[in-house]
Amino acid sequence: MSIHYKSRGSSLSPPHSGLFSSSASSTASAAMDNPDLNLLFTASALAFSALVLVMYRRSRRRKALRLPPGPPGWPLVGNLFQVAFAGKPLIHLVHDLRRQYGPMFTLRMGARTLIVVTSPELAHEALIEKGQLFASRPTESTIRSVFSCNKFTVNSAVYGPEWRSLRRNMVSGMLSASRLREFRPARASAMDRFIDRLQAEAEAKDGAVWVLRNARFAVFAILLSMTFGVQLDEDSIVRVDEMMKRVLLTISPRMDDYLPFLRPFYARHQKKVLEIRKEQVETVVSLINRRRSILKDPSLEPNAAPFSYLDSLLDLKVEGRDTAPTEAELVTLCSEFINGGTDTTSTAIEWAMARIIDDPNIQAKLYKEIVAEVGDRPVDDRNIEKMPYLQAFVKELLRKHPPTYFSLTHAAVEPAKLGGYDIPPDANLELFLLTIAEDPRLWSNPLEFNPDRFITGGETADITGSAGIKMIPFGAGRRICPGLAMGTTHISLMVARMVQAFEWRLHPSEPKMDFMDKEEFTIVKNRRLLATVKPRK
Repeated sequence: MSIHYKSRGSSLSPPHSGLFSSSASSTASAAMDNPDLNLLFTASALAFSALVLVMYRRSRRRKALRLPPGPPGWPLVGNLFQVAFAGKPLIHLVHDLRRQYGPMFTLRMGARTLIVVTSPELAHEALIEKGQLFASRPTESTIRSVFSCNKFTVNSAVYGPEWRSLRRNMVSGMLSASRLREFRPARASAMDRFIDRLQAEAEAKDGAVWVLRNARFAVFAILLSMTFGVQLDEDSIVRVDEMMKRVLLTISPRMDDYLPFLRPFYARHQKKVLEIRKEQVETVVSLINRRRSILKDPSLEPNAAPFSYLDSLLDLKVEGRDTAPTEAELVTLCSEFINGGTDTTSTAIEWAMARIIDDPNIQAKLYKEIVAEVGDRPVDDRNIEKMPYLQAFVKELLRKHPPTYFSLTHAAVEPAKLGGYDIPPDANLELFLLTIAEDPRLWSNPLEFNPDRFITGGETADITGSAGIKMIPFGAGRRICPGLAMGTTHISLMVARMVQAFEWRLHPSEPKMDFMDKEEFTIVKNRRLLATVKPRK
């Protein structure tokens, strides 16, 4: 989660009072002469009045609750503008708020209440001890509901039979160990293409390669193949990827997500949302129909995969429903599978190569282990399980650079208690992962990047959180990311193939390596990584 508004200084002062009123008088005048504007003006006023009444009643209700402490807010907007204009993104502001208000604090963001958890003890209580109680998801924005088909996805569904059906199908039908083994040829082909792509870019640009862009293409190609079981050329992959990026940009938070009375002023944007959804449906349905044709007549594409995620969805029986998923729901579920693993994995690869370039000793240890295990043969996912230093490197990577600093938002299924405080069902429970993974009570030198802590240092961590929460890059408990095994496999395999094929250095045009971060779809390097590669052979 994030607030994507430009900062205006470092103070917590309110924004300029004319933010929404610079043309108020001209709008009112035009409304008197234009029936449509008059209707819009009246509707907006009614909506605003209704929201004020609702928020007043909610505020009175909140006063009867014992919420975690937090900064005092303003009427109606709460802490929204304080956060938006704090001079730093929320992922950095959390550290300041934690020091002031403790390991759990409340932010009132307009119509939404955020309760932020930053300690391993409270995370364990919420996700493990009271996992069923905090296993749901909060209400979505209207735009997200368009793309999720009203929360018909594994990640967004409320806790209940529908969610269980969707998750069970994804895990058993697609992400089990046996299913992942079936896609070994697709991964190997994608890895070969990935290395060839890096080689071609390096030859064309005197050894220079952009890490994130190439990694994202490789991961996206793998997930497309797993989702639809078809082989696509590079142009087609890029076209689908660009469409998916537009979807992700479209569902980024907007001001009216927090202040619903502003929604009438976003009518034009809502039209654009529906246009992008139509484009998404048309693009994905063409792939769905192509797969349906292959299932009817495999001879149409002999190289197609024998199984795909889509196959498991076509006749899926969902608890509480009499029909299989609709075409629009198939689009949503397929898009979730692709988008859920693309940016998280590709971002991890960029952080991984930054660490490898920054510490030649790590690069040397990885290469030595790879050569000892496979010699000149290309690494595959069977080999990576036998490389302890690579496994330690990936674990340390996920500790220091989790794909997101906030886990997917949780919500209570009913009024609950956490850490002695009240948690209402309509609150967003946000778990901040970085402070857990850098807790000095749990880790020696937690700010240092050191894969050896898991080998010679004697430190351990269960990234599922089942044996105790020290790092949970994929969440924990009932709503843990179902793609954990697939994600770690792809990261390990890509790092191994990249180190096996090339020697990596920072491009001479780049300043000294730094590890400043920023939030996009995931947590990315503030400065894109431009590397110089030299083939090993």
